[in-house]
Amino acid sequence: MKLARTSLFLAALPLALGLAACGKKDDATGGVTAGAPIAKIAPPAGKAWADMVTVTPEGGYLMGNPGAPLKLIEYGSLTCPHCAAFSTEGFPKLRDNYVASGRVSIEFRNFVRDKFDTTMAMLTRCGSPDTFFPLTEQVFANQKDIFAGLEGAQKDPALATMTDARLFQMLGAKAGLIDFFAARGISKDQANSCLANVKTAEALATGVQKAVDQYNVSGTPTFILNGKNLEVATWESLEPMLQNAGAR
Repeated sequence: MKLARTSLFLAALPLALGLAACGKKDDATGGVTAGAPIAKIAPPAGKAWADMVTVTPEGGYLMGNPGAPLKLIEYGSLTCPHCAAFSTEGFPKLRDNYVASGRVSIEFRNFVRDKFDTTMAMLTRCGSPDTFFPLTEQVFANQKDIFAGLEGAQKDPALATMTDARLFQMLGAKAGLIDFFAARGISKDQANSCLANVKTAEALATGVQKAVDQYNVSGTPTFILNGKNLEVATWESLEPMLQNAGAR
């Protein structure tokens, strides 16, 4: 029964890029209630909030003060150009100006859209929690080059029908992802071991369904602040909402 469920799960994942929503228009009505200014919160002695990363019960990776008054969640897809744009334009400012202050924490939850997205998400989780954000940022920074490998791999007819645990290892190899991560500290043996763990892929897919059911996530990136879907997708729109909520 377990093998049957796994095969059905793998078969349901699309192979071609762009079969799920990426990007959304900012909604000016998605504001948050204004709050009083929040004072900066000092990290533990000898540490910096931006260096503190933990895995959450929901399967996300949280950077910053676990007790931050403003808890921000980003649902992002590693194959989404809009998410890559936010990574370049917004994430450094979010990390250095807001997370570092202790007032805001950022939790990244993968919103996987296809088999390639799932493969990359599995590899970003292959190291320690401390490596998750750097690996994720590396994927976004090199997304265009990665796409070239993905487009070649998706032409392989065997991958389109494969529904067993070898799928993600094959995708990783044929798309050049295993080599990409090997150059960034994840050995090939380590990568293949991670990609053989179908439970990780199943958990990622379950997380997508929960995001849809709980927060009505329909595109990426989507930002949730203290449980509210902000209905924005750019740093230009997100930053004023953080400031309005008290991070100023």
